[in-house]
Amino acid sequence: MALVTTAEVCDANPQLIVSGELRALQPIFQIYGRRPVFSGPIVTLKVFEDNVLIREFLEEKGNGRVLVVDGGGSLRCAILGGNPVVQAQNNGWAGIVVNGCVRDVDEINGCDIGVRALHSHPMKANKKGIGEKHVPLTIAGTRICDGEWLYADTDGILVSKTELS
Repeated sequence: MALVTTAEVCDANPQLIVSGELRALQPIFQIYGRRPVFSGPIVTLKVFEDNVLIREFLEEKGNGRVLVVDGGGSLRCAILGGNPVVQAQNNGWAGIVVNGCVRDVDEINGCDIGVRALHSHPMKANKKGIGEKHVPLTIAGTRICDGEWLYADTDGILVSKTELS
């Protein structure tokens, strides 16, 4: 879906929107990273003010996937920083969407990867390793499941049950 915008996808697929197969996230995310447009199959993770499992995922080969992290919407610390984002870029992740905060924004903005987060925050996360992998999430008014597809551009973020051609 290289040159098709999320707005064009919405306009062309009203039946998928009505059926719930295509959903738009509420516009709550800030855009970070050098790749404002990205897409890929979703991997889900649920954590709260802890980034150990995020780091573990991003150390794996991304193969064009998008990590979607429900950080509970916490604005009390950052659960994603520059080092893991550099690792994600180097390991071939397409993007990361965080329902929480990031830090090291200048470093993240230098990376060729798409990142969305609620805000930036200077405080670091806990390191307990607590969380749930590959579970359904509800973020920005939208249910998101492992294996679905995410499409992001400067207009917003779409989630689809299947890959859009």
